Amino acid sequence: MLFDYFNNITFGQPLFFILFAFIPLLIYWNISKKKRRTATIGISSTKGLARIRSWKNTFKNVPFILRLLALSCMITAMARPQVKYDEQRSEGEGIDIILCIDVSGSMTAQDFTPNRMEAAKKVAENFVNGRPDDRIGIVIFSGESFTQCPLTTDHAVLINQIEQIRNGLLEDGTAIGSGLATSVDRLRSSKAKSKVIILLTDGINNGGLIDPSTAMEIAKTFKVKVYTIGVGTDGYAPTPVSTPLGIVMQNEKVAIDEKLLKNIADQTGGKYFRATDNKSLEKIYNEIDQLEKSKVEITSFHRFTEKFYPLVFAAMAFLFLEILLRFTVFRKFP
Repeated sequence: MLFDYFNNITFGQPLFFILFAFIPLLIYWNISKKKRRTATIGISSTKGLARIRSWKNTFKNVPFILRLLALSCMITAMARPQVKYDEQRSEGEGIDIILCIDVSGSMTAQDFTPNRMEAAKKVAENFVNGRPDDRIGIVIFSGESFTQCPLTTDHAVLINQIEQIRNGLLEDGTAIGSGLATSVDRLRSSKAKSKVIILLTDGINNGGLIDPSTAMEIAKTFKVKVYTIGVGTDGYAPTPVSTPLGIVMQNEKVAIDEKLLKNIADQTGGKYFRATDNKSLEKIYNEIDQLEKSKVEITSFHRFTEKFYPLVFAAMAFLFLEILLRFTVFRKFP
């Protein structure tokens, strides 16, 4: 119980502990006083007194010990034992961000390690972990688009949803317009002053019901900034392809509509990036992270709970008990 009381205790005035240096002096003074008193008593022989040992003689130092305990409690109380509680308050505005990720079959190409899709998922997870104050959502697209996770600040849920992304969840193809339009729709009712889409793809628009230019105009209408990322090496990339004999690796030509992606980024106030390997993809997300900083101020508060009251009561109890014993059990008669 005593250990629990002093657990996480700090002291507001620790200099008062210097007063403990007087306790050894008090003990020395008490012993010296008793020796002087004994030396003034003249007796012819102490042989008979040596066998006399009453309970008062045994416990005669109890009042002095109680006084030392009371003094120790008072010194500790003056040092102000207290428990410190830290509180933080966040003030400001975060950013609403949609990660729009291509999950078409070409995203399984292995010019990234282990492939484009897994590399994109890894950097997306790191990006989410580095934005604790923002609401983030996920939209995936291939031949059609789907909201994998709506805007949320629950980043544990986001990470879990990112890990579940895989090829084959949607009809194959590359519907850039549908993916962008669905992402804008997720941000349409947002009250955030800054709304951002990070659109990642490795192909050319060849499907969907919404033209990319139309989706771009919708983004401009709702003041959504779009960063676009073209993913794929230069030239050809080894890609797993289904054949009657099973899955075989073939070198497929990397075809990215960079003109379209640049136009979307320029028209919405964003920026276009090209990622040719894992390292460049990580740098791109880091750059976007620096470009889109949340304006959040964190104020720290320190709250203290005083813990000296039990020590004061203990000191008063020890003093009362000492006085009671001195004037009753250990009372000295003239």
